[in-house]
Amino acid sequence: MDALLESLPPDAVWKFFLELSRIPRGSKHEAAAAGWVADQARAMGCEVSRDAVGNVLIRKPAAPGREAAAVTALQAHVDMVCEKNEGTAHDFLADPIAVVRDGDLLRAEGTTLGADDGIGVAAALAVLASREIKHGPLEVLITVDEEMGMSGAREFQAGTLRAEYFLNLDGGQTGWLTIGCAGGLDSTAVRRVRLRPASAGSRAFRLKVSGLKGGHSGGAINQGRGNAIQIMARVLWALAPFGLELASLAGGDKRNAIPREAFATVFLDPAREQELRAALAAMEEEQRAALGAFDPGIAIALEPAAPAGREVMEPEDARTVVNFLFAAIHGVIADSPVMPGLVQTSSNLAVVAAQGGEVKVSMSHRSSVASSKIAVADRVAALCELAGFTQTRGDGYPGWLPDPASPLVQRICAVHEAVFGEPMQIRATHGGLECGLVGEGHPGLQMVSFGPDMWDIHTPDEHLGISSVGRFTRLLAAILEAL
Repeated sequence: MDALLESLPPDAVWKFFLELSRIPRGSKHEAAAAGWVADQARAMGCEVSRDAVGNVLIRKPAAPGREAAAVTALQAHVDMVCEKNEGTAHDFLADPIAVVRDGDLLRAEGTTLGADDGIGVAAALAVLASREIKHGPLEVLITVDEEMGMSGAREFQAGTLRAEYFLNLDGGQTGWLTIGCAGGLDSTAVRRVRLRPASAGSRAFRLKVSGLKGGHSGGAINQGRGNAIQIMARVLWALAPFGLELASLAGGDKRNAIPREAFATVFLDPAREQELRAALAAMEEEQRAALGAFDPGIAIALEPAAPAGREVMEPEDARTVVNFLFAAIHGVIADSPVMPGLVQTSSNLAVVAAQGGEVKVSMSHRSSVASSKIAVADRVAALCELAGFTQTRGDGYPGWLPDPASPLVQRICAVHEAVFGEPMQIRATHGGLECGLVGEGHPGLQMVSFGPDMWDIHTPDEHLGISSVGRFTRLLAAILEAL
């Protein structure tokens, strides 16, 4: 066992998690990690198969005396969101995650930790390795590419699972059982822009919006956090009287993460630099007051820049791009009328890349109501038409309708109360889970999702509650013995 977590129970879970953390596994680059999972299962004597997209399906016979029990499937995804702080030297294609312990928390040095959903993978492997859990017949499905569109779950062959019960290990808070989720749809807007040389005598500067929390575009969309791209657009829109010439614009990194940072290279008459700095300082104070305690770390800075050339967008095109981003839909659109506190529909202005002659904007839209998800994408299409952008859409994924009366839900709640002496809370999530896609291909499959305590996932502040992992795995074992 790594000295980082030496002597901490559950030993097998931490062993697998730390080994997995050493393998690069960003979405669409998780082949080595999926192969490692398959190798671990084969070494345990399990039946292992891989499908065309790389998903791993593992089967383990029942413990002695439990052969007649219903088949239960455990599921987790092996890929992770790759986000890092500016200035962090980390290559997600080659470097291991630098895991650090902070009291009862596990973090990473300047990057996402990958506990989403590495800890679910580790827990499933620990169940396979156990000779103590008296479980029925088991299936373990480890999917790929969950974070970038759920292509692993989408391509998983319908009817493959033999299971009656499906335990998704991608939850994020002990004591809570998730029984439904929103569906999602990605859209991309692209526009060509005309270029010309920057004005003679102008100097290049870099505008920077930073210090924001970001977060999961489903779980954190209703927490009042700032969107760096939209704030940058607000800044550029307000600074039009300065005659800024826009050379490049970048912000965000992943469709399913609220953007924490945004950058713009602009050319400016150097005689107006101090005046511009004063205007930016005032705007920073305005934004800090607007965000308040929701996102108090915002910073808006002006730095010297050394661009590769002196090409800038034509003023009319630059203004249109800024207007598009400033007017783009971001945040909560509707709350659920049936589950208090649950967001029903939202949109995330996720990524912008504007350099050379092309501007590309990526967004993600979520809703528990399929038609509302489409309606948000249609609103974006209308804005694209006004601003001269062309919209394309991804395949999307379905939501998962809650069924609180499910026998599986009732049984797990009873197990939780028997083990911990307190009732389990039931909820749905605005985040996306693979249950909707897997459930489509396996009608009648009873599904739930749960996991240990995790915070700030999809950001470099992601952290995992160490002691909660023991509680999570204790519940998992008790459920498997009760089914």
